[in-house]
Amino acid sequence: MPNSPRSNAISDQRDRSDTLQDGWNYEATVAEVEEILAQIESGELELADVFDRFSTAMEYLRQCEGFLAQRQKQVDLLIETLTDEQEF
Repeated sequence: MPNSPRSNAISDQRDRSDTLQDGWNYEATVAEVEEILAQIESGELELADVFDRFSTAMEYLRQCEGFLAQRQKQVDLLIETLTDEQEF
């Protein structure tokens, strides 16, 4: 069913997520969080810098969480679509 409402929803969601994610990379963001944690753990930062870096890491983690949640929704929708197609 290539023109079903579900397949259109998957396509629309993919288009929106690709537009929202242009230039953003999950792996690079995780690497940045790891770098920030290493800086904090080193003990070489001033206390104010620790809070700033921690805040930045938390924002990156929120972005990663949103990205993963969005991808999980896509997977769930694809599985549902495949299950529905097998019933026919």
